[in-house]
Amino acid sequence: MNDVIIKKLKAAFRGIKISAAKTQLRVITAIPDNAGDILRSLKDEGYNHLALISCVDWIDKQKLELVYVLSSYFENDHIILKTNIPRKKPLFRTMINIYENAEPYEREIHELFGITFEGHPRQIPLFLEREYEIPPFRKDFDTRKYVKDFFDPIPSVEENK
Repeated sequence: MNDVIIKKLKAAFRGIKISAAKTQLRVITAIPDNAGDILRSLKDEGYNHLALISCVDWIDKQKLELVYVLSSYFENDHIILKTNIPRKKPLFRTMINIYENAEPYEREIHELFGITFEGHPRQIPLFLEREYEIPPFRKDFDTRKYVKDFFDPIPSVEENK
C-alpha cells in the first residue's frame, strides 16, 4: 500500500490505525462503523481480491475480531483489515455488496462464531447439521461435553449382542 493511499485513508476515517510494516503487508485496524467504507475505498484503489474473511474470539476482552485479507491483482501488495465487535449479540453488516465472494465466508462465520451479518441474503447453514447453544468455534464451547452428550447415548456394537 503506497503512502498516498495511507494518507487518503487516515484523512477520511476516524479511529483508523495502519501498521508501518516495511513488507508488502499492511494491517489496518478500524472501528466497525468504518470497516465497510474502508473496504470500499480499498477496492476502489485496486485491492480487488478478497482472499479470506476470518474471525478470532477474544473471550477475555468479550470481543470477536473480524479479519479481512485483501490483495491487489496488479501489485504484490496485501492488506489485512481488522475490526472488533461485541461477543454478546454480535452483529455486522454484510460486505457482499463490495466483495461478492464474501458470501460463503460470512455464512461460515455466522455458523461457527454466531455473528449475524445484516443484509446477507442466505445466512443458512454451510457445514453443520444441527443447532448449538454456543457456536462451536467460540472459546467457551465445551467440546468434551458436546462429545459426551452426543456420542455416549449411542450403544456400542458389543451392547447390541
